[in-house]
Amino acid sequence: MVLQIFAGVLGALVGSFLNVVIARLPAGESIVYPASHCPRCRAAIAWYDNIPLVSFFLLGGRCRGCREAISRRYPLVEALMAGLSYGLFSRFGPGIEFCLYFVFCAALLAIVFIDIQHQIIPDVISLPGIACGFLASFVNPYVTWQESGIGLLAGGGVFYAVAAGYYLVAGRAGMGGGDIKLLAMIGAFLGWQAVPFVVFASALAGTIVGVGAMIRQGKGGKTVIPYGPFLAVAAYGYLFFREDILYLFEVYYLLPLRQ
Repeated sequence: MVLQIFAGVLGALVGSFLNVVIARLPAGESIVYPASHCPRCRAAIAWYDNIPLVSFFLLGGRCRGCREAISRRYPLVEALMAGLSYGLFSRFGPGIEFCLYFVFCAALLAIVFIDIQHQIIPDVISLPGIACGFLASFVNPYVTWQESGIGLLAGGGVFYAVAAGYYLVAGRAGMGGGDIKLLAMIGAFLGWQAVPFVVFASALAGTIVGVGAMIRQGKGGKTVIPYGPFLAVAAYGYLFFREDILYLFEVYYLLPLRQ
């Protein structure tokens, strides 16, 4: 339990760094320099005002200097990364799998919030992620290098085919290249077995949310919603519940075919 709590604290600390990535990366700013500061008054944030989760509540959600409201995204990202880290340690324990999927989960979380706010998936995250996922498969007990290689090819290929088909039919882009690269990264880290589930689950969730957005915005088929978050959530689901998902797939699909 102590190690699990430590894993959660580590996740919160990394979540604080992810907030910097989310805020600066889309703007082309350095994620290293300058140090954390208030976006309004530009005052540097002292270390005691930069403690993940704790400082936000002690400050009442406002900058100590100018009293500008702090976005609730900051504690949300920190809490989510803490929960993911805690869950990863509970599932894998200390070892190489925890380290590899800690990086994977952190990358996905940054992508989720960047895509929600800016509707882009930075290549600087997804492209190295594809390479890292494949290279990691040589030391990853969770997925073999063959499964990883097929996964990245299948993940990128499936969405490329969908995007090309939609463009031919509708005459406009329906899916960004960032989504294609993101699914390739997911396939590289989780293996080809994850791709069908991630595609199905993300499409189902995206359709439900998309229909709601169409009704709310009144733009019909021209409604635009970021798809990266749905892919990421589906990938999280497969990562934490792989055995259950594969079991249900075998029971409801493979067994009837054998009979």
